[in-house]
Amino acid sequence: MNMTPKEIVAYLDEYVIGQRDAKKTIALALRTRYRRMQLSGELQDEIMPKNILMIGSTGVGKTEISRRLAKMMAVPFIKVEASKFTEVGFVGRDVESMVRDLVMTSLSLVKSEHQQNNQSAIEQYVLNKIVDKLLPPLPTLANETKKEEYEISRARMKDRVLNGKMDDKIIEIEIPKPTIEFNDTNMMPEMAKVQESFSQMFSTLSKENAKKEVNVDEAKKILEAEGSETLLDMEAIKKEAVKRAEQGGIIFLDEIDKIAVSAKSEGRNDPSKEGVQRDLLPIVEGSSVTTKFGIINTDHILFIAAGAFHLTKPSDLIPELQGRFPLRVELESLDENALYQILTQTKNSLLRQYTALLGVEDVNLTFDDDAVRAMAHLSQVANDKTEDIGARRLHTVLEKVLEEISFDADLHQGETIAVTKEMVHDKLDIVIEDEDLSRYIL
Repeated sequence: MNMTPKEIVAYLDEYVIGQRDAKKTIALALRTRYRRMQLSGELQDEIMPKNILMIGSTGVGKTEISRRLAKMMAVPFIKVEASKFTEVGFVGRDVESMVRDLVMTSLSLVKSEHQQNNQSAIEQYVLNKIVDKLLPPLPTLANETKKEEYEISRARMKDRVLNGKMDDKIIEIEIPKPTIEFNDTNMMPEMAKVQESFSQMFSTLSKENAKKEVNVDEAKKILEAEGSETLLDMEAIKKEAVKRAEQGGIIFLDEIDKIAVSAKSEGRNDPSKEGVQRDLLPIVEGSSVTTKFGIINTDHILFIAAGAFHLTKPSDLIPELQGRFPLRVELESLDENALYQILTQTKNSLLRQYTALLGVEDVNLTFDDDAVRAMAHLSQVANDKTEDIGARRLHTVLEKVLEEISFDADLHQGETIAVTKEMVHDKLDIVIEDEDLSRYIL
């Protein structure tokens, strides 16, 4: 997508409050990728992505910025916790699985795009299949008059199916036997291919498709999947998916601080952490990873690492890994005003979400401005008194305030309920004042 850095930042402002520096840094990194793709092939290979290290407490918007950007740019994006590679029984085993996950995400993205582009052809395929069941074809020896009458009847039947007049009619359709997909990205690609070939061999032993009686409405949904498989060129989709992951993929490495080893720690207490860093290094530097869809080169994948770095600092990472994240950006902690803006100004704010959810129960929920400011203030107090979890505290506070209303929603159908400042303080003051209680409840 051809968007300027200013347009990218403006888009992010709708979802994430503040963090101007982080937005600018990532917007520039994405714009640089667009610029690179406009250059000659030889020069493209020389320009490496500038990986980003985001430093900031939990709940300040690190993941949200990256996820929103990936969605907007329609690029393959995955989030992995670097700390997961240190789990018992895992200990850095096959960090390449993150690249395989990226390819699988890319495949879903590309397949979805191709389905949208071929939607009319798929719909026509489904329509013809259903009409064939409702109006069986004429025998080949039928005369011209019969054929003309048949075509007129077929056209009428198509209109009736499209208008939904035949939705309740029962027809018998063939459901192809499902092929077993092995998408375990921790499994070596060679093993996955062996397992798939076994599954294909067993599926060919019983070639007959299952027959099922369904109404026309259900048949449309079942046949749509069949139409996609029949009409789409899966080989071309797989090739494009690998290319898209290779040239435009983003891997978000969260909790990178959890694998840093502080120089102060006695005897560098967890050698597996440094081992994980060394395993990550070739992936981030650029290497070839074998996937079930072919070899993917990681040279031009953008890596965005993030961590709170409370107990460690970026310099505690091994020097080679530090050098692979040249762009550093520090995210600010959220103050009371920022929390208020998150509740009121973001496009899909929590207030809008709760209003919509209770609207399902025919309850009209409104929030006084004083109540919203009180929730922002008490969230900030809770963050200061206990652990600072940023905007995530708002989820807990809102859930506590609306708990009774939500529970008794069926008793308030057709009513308008205004959340007031007094209601907020009534629910939260006791919890906030008691530090031990707030540790467990908020």
